[in-house]
Parts: sequence; structure tokens; C-alpha cells
Amino acid sequence: MEAWVGWAIGAVVLAAGEAATAALVLGPLALAAALAAIVGAAGASFGVQLLAFILGSLAALGILRPLAKRHLKLPAHVRTGAAALVGASATVLEQVDRDGGRVKIGGEVWSARTYDEDQVIAPGDRVEVLKIDGATALVAK
Repeated sequence: MEAWVGWAIGAVVLAAGEAATAALVLGPLALAAALAAIVGAAGASFGVQLLAFILGSLAALGILRPLAKRHLKLPAHVRTGAAALVGASATVLEQVDRDGGRVKIGGEVWSARTYDEDQVIAPGDRVEVLKIDGATALVAK
């Protein structure tokens, strides 16, 4: 088997891993492996293919990492999805403690836990959403 075929298989495996995790870690490596496969298919030596993989990885990470970091620091009015709920006000529908409860955030009912495990919040109280953990809002008075 030629080396470029190995790079191509590696690119597909890494791309599948990125699609499964969406962590933005394996994707840049998949792009770099695809670049190495193209270089190899063009007839370059394994050393040149390896260099293409390394430089492609560094370039992809160097471009994508700052974009991802900037996205994490978006102001509240620009955030979307569950991230937009952090900092929002909510009304307690069922008592919320460290084991669970229910809150209403912007017209939607969410499962909730207290951010501080010792806190117990009664129905009707207003709380602030401090964090979203999966489908559960972590709240505090």
C-alpha cells in the first residue's frame, strides 16, 4: 500500500471522529492528512508528505484556534442556543436544590439544579442562570 492511501484513510477516520465529537480538534488534523495524501499522490516522498502533514496541522490549528477562542468570548447579546441563556433571569416552578427542580426561562421550562449545593430555592423565586450543563440550568438567587 502506498503511503498516500494511508494518509487518505487517516483523513477519513479523523473526519469521522470530528463529526462524532464536534470538538474542533480532529478536523484540522483530517485536513492536514488530506493534504499529505494529495502531496503523496502527486509523487512526493514520505518525508515531504510528513512535512505537509505537520505544516498543514499547524496552519489549520493556527487559523481555527483563534476563531474558536473568539467565539467562546461572545457577548451575551450575540450568543445563540443554550449559551444565550447564561445570565438570564428565571422563575422557579418547582423547588430547586442540588438534586433538581424546574425553572421557566424565557417561556421554556428547564430542569434545574442549584449552583451552590447547599442552597434550596422555593417556587416563585427569581433566580439567575449561571451555567447550562447539558439540558439542566444551574441557577442561584
